[in-house]
Amino acid sequence: MHLDLINFISKIVQMKFATIFFFIVFSFYILSAQNICIKNVQVISLDSKPSLNKKSVWIEDGKIKDITEPSHKIIPTGTIIIEGSDKFLIPGISEMHAHIPVPEEGDDTNIRETLFLYLSNGITVIRGMLGNPYHLELKKLVEGGEILGPRIFTSSPSLNGNSIPDIETAVSKVTAYQAEGYDFLKLHPGLKLDVFNQIVATANEVDIGYAGHVSTQVGISRAIQSKYASIDHLDGYVEGLVTADVDPDGNGFFGYNFTDLADESLITSLAELTHSKGVWVVPTQSLFTRWFSPVDPAVMIQDKEISYMQPKVRYAWRTNKTNLINGDNYNEDTYHKFLSLRKQILKKLDDAGVGLLLGSDAPQVMNVPGFSIQHEMQAMADAGISNAAILQSGTSNPARFFEAEDIFGSIKIGCSADLILLNKNPLEDIENMQSIEGVMIRGQWLSRADIDDGLAKIAQRHKD
Repeated sequence: MHLDLINFISKIVQMKFATIFFFIVFSFYILSAQNICIKNVQVISLDSKPSLNKKSVWIEDGKIKDITEPSHKIIPTGTIIIEGSDKFLIPGISEMHAHIPVPEEGDDTNIRETLFLYLSNGITVIRGMLGNPYHLELKKLVEGGEILGPRIFTSSPSLNGNSIPDIETAVSKVTAYQAEGYDFLKLHPGLKLDVFNQIVATANEVDIGYAGHVSTQVGISRAIQSKYASIDHLDGYVEGLVTADVDPDGNGFFGYNFTDLADESLITSLAELTHSKGVWVVPTQSLFTRWFSPVDPAVMIQDKEISYMQPKVRYAWRTNKTNLINGDNYNEDTYHKFLSLRKQILKKLDDAGVGLLLGSDAPQVMNVPGFSIQHEMQAMADAGISNAAILQSGTSNPARFFEAEDIFGSIKIGCSADLILLNKNPLEDIENMQSIEGVMIRGQWLSRADIDDGLAKIAQRHKD
């Protein structure tokens, strides 16, 4: 056995993680060392106008080497063949509002499980939205193939009213985070206006983007004008529809308390402003259809996907959701109005040509990594977004966002072999994104059997 492989396996054993992923990782190593052909498959192109063409896709050294007619090329001896007849091939998708754990007392098992959960649903890129110095190292380990996981982009630690109380701190923190190698800044609520303005000025000076929440002193219009890289959760949009004299800090959960005050006639102009400034939007609708919905937590906690989370997490989620929907300010009728308003905003943003990015805020209450993206895609469809636009929000749009169109997000020669093989056509029904036959990450193949085996072992580990 190759010495590098022996050392790699030894390292995994030392981390006490071999019981879950040893055989999967071993099979990945073997597959990635060989040429692979996905034969006779319907390739779905999502770069501009969606198209469907039957092709054979050739992978070598983790990249797409060639795309040919099914019978155009003789298959060399030793090539691994993945039969794609009656199946559909799309680029791997991106989770653009993810959270990555940090090791617990030096044990990184939970991190590896979380990354696997993302991969199990075809997520090959994640944008971490609450950075930690550990994530900078994790990013390198994933890129180097030492840890199996999606490609990682990570934010800085949170910039909020407590962590950035004044202008001087804004300058020092923004400068430091850019120098440390974070991909962008994560903005959280509570920022004073003068501090926010300094964050923007310093970020522009040192060339680092900023994304996330909109503080009440800033407001949605000023946030858009300042050219956020992305505004997440539709944060600030409901508040931006209120013309009455209100306390902005009384907005509640993402503007929920202002639902009945919102002037829906203002949605179009707000959407057009967003488009004109080139600001991307990560809706995270599943945050509201899962965590904030009136569905009984005792029922939701029984979902199979919840079994992949640690018992202490499941307990915390159930408690949190129970307290939320039983609170004095929560009303089911208002919730449905609030959700309807969010759907209108999302649809108007799409109609205006605003770039949408697929993201679900996982792991979050009742949002399991990977699986929550399936809920997110359905929630976007329920808001009237086309299946093609939903798929683009998770493939070609993130590639454009990161200026990485020649690296991922497309099925074209030279791109990383980040792919999902499906049994059904997702352009016909977005639910077909759940019909995964296999996932490829940088040329490494994860079969349906591998996925099921990995998930079963995670569930067993977290069994009550």
